[in-house]
Amino acid sequence: MKKTNKVELEEIIRVDHAGERGAIKIYEGQLLALKTFKQDEELKRKIEDMKVHETEHYEFFDSEIKKRNIKPTRFLPVWDLLGITLGFGTAMLGKKAAMLCTASVEEVIDDHYKSQTYKLGDDEKDLKSKIVKFRQDELDHKDIAYEEGATKKGVYKVLDKVIKTSSRIAIAISEKY
Repeated sequence: MKKTNKVELEEIIRVDHAGERGAIKIYEGQLLALKTFKQDEELKRKIEDMKVHETEHYEFFDSEIKKRNIKPTRFLPVWDLLGITLGFGTAMLGKKAAMLCTASVEEVIDDHYKSQTYKLGDDEKDLKSKIVKFRQDELDHKDIAYEEGATKKGVYKVLDKVIKTSSRIAIAISEKY
């Protein structure tokens, strides 16, 4: 029976808590742009629907943080600000950029969640099953983003790299601090 390493477990919960909150903030930034400057009701509805899943994920990890007495990352206020800024900025650039933001983040999260499932032992079956479910939600969001026009052609290729690199840096920092 494989047992989960306590340090790894705390890192998993801390980073997933921060990541799901970050996703909410990205969508909040996008919704702010869509409600004030870029009137697009269809896109707004899709983002609101995806935000519902992120809120469900965040509430689960927020409960785990409290239940297990794990300190959240010290960088939450920074991630909040950067998430809202990224969301707002990509929505202001247009639908393709907004959807690429979702696709790029979800591609990083897919790999991230998949690797976590290998770290969790038999003693964390419930947590592992939640992560598997949440990973599927994220993959669904990625698919929606591509259906809605996300692209990596031209300048969007640079945006994809910036978003993915930033996401990976935020993950690495949030796991440890």
